[in-house]
Amino acid sequence: MSESDDDAPSEAEVTAEFPDSVIRTTGTDHVTLVGSNEADTVAFYRDTLGMRLVMRQPNLDDPSATHLFFDSGDGRVVTFFVSDDRDSHEGPQRPGIGAVHHLAFSLDPDEFEATKDRLREADHRFSEFDRGAFHSLYTRDHNGLVVELVVDKYEIPDDRRGEVLSTAQRLRVEAGAEFVDGDHLEAALEELGLPVEPNDLPDAAVGSAKDWRGESGPEHEGDA
Repeated sequence: MSESDDDAPSEAEVTAEFPDSVIRTTGTDHVTLVGSNEADTVAFYRDTLGMRLVMRQPNLDDPSATHLFFDSGDGRVVTFFVSDDRDSHEGPQRPGIGAVHHLAFSLDPDEFEATKDRLREADHRFSEFDRGAFHSLYTRDHNGLVVELVVDKYEIPDDRRGEVLSTAQRLRVEAGAEFVDGDHLEAALEELGLPVEPNDLPDAAVGSAKDWRGESGPEHEGDA
């Protein structure tokens, strides 16, 4: 074995077990982004995506800006620093280390088709893809940030999600597959003794977020 092989980094273990870490988080409290103005932010996240605006106050670090808090649907919060002197920027976000690639929010499977209709009615362009483990719609907010709307292919209990995904990951590796797909999820649920309840979802092309950014892939009618 060469010296370069010795120095090669090893892959981190994928497991549902808690690590031997300095601290242990209990969940996601909130994610904060720098937004444009309040009107456009509320129009997209409340009036289009249906998130409740649950708190508004001055930005504690910069009182000239306003801090908006939206409940994403399960009590987890996404927040924005906004100011009425900022125009929205509808072009693609600048990529780079430390940048936000996209935000992903879950949908009720029964609302999936209706969500597509509502995006069309609101003149928001979107793309629909089979992402292997789940089914996704991609659109953009008023600042060009890619927003993914996700439905699981199978019902997964919230308190067992990590366990199911890590089991599906092991099954994927054992099968020599490149990505986790619905078959791996189904097998993981069976192995863990959990109910196997598939969601009724339409067929869709296999694709990625880069397809929504305009490089390739189908897009539906409307303007984001």
